[in-house]
Amino acid sequence: MSEKTLFQKIADREIPADIVYEDDDALCFRDINPQAPIHLLIVPKKPIVRIAEASPEDQSTLGHLLLTARKVAEQEGFAEDGFRTVINNGRNGGEEVPHLHLHILAGRQMKWPPG
Repeated sequence: MSEKTLFQKIADREIPADIVYEDDDALCFRDINPQAPIHLLIVPKKPIVRIAEASPEDQSTLGHLLLTARKVAEQEGFAEDGFRTVINNGRNGGEEVPHLHLHILAGRQMKWPPG
């Protein structure tokens, strides 16, 4: 069995995090290195390494992550002003933790192209 990722340890409550939302399938918490005034991460509780390694069986989990982003944006009060969602994939995509996660960035005007 491979070692748990940082995000698996957070989901298992082995590492503390500032959790803002949780349900049976996902966990949302504040990023410790925010890139915007609001920077949240949503992780599936089912470990999926990255989007490029997701399978057809992960379809409901992937959709759930996006619907969770909407729910959290409404809960935290920034849905109306707008927000950005980002999924990094692989080294060149900016992925730092090999556990699929969705970034929610808000609280300022986002620029394009992003980086």
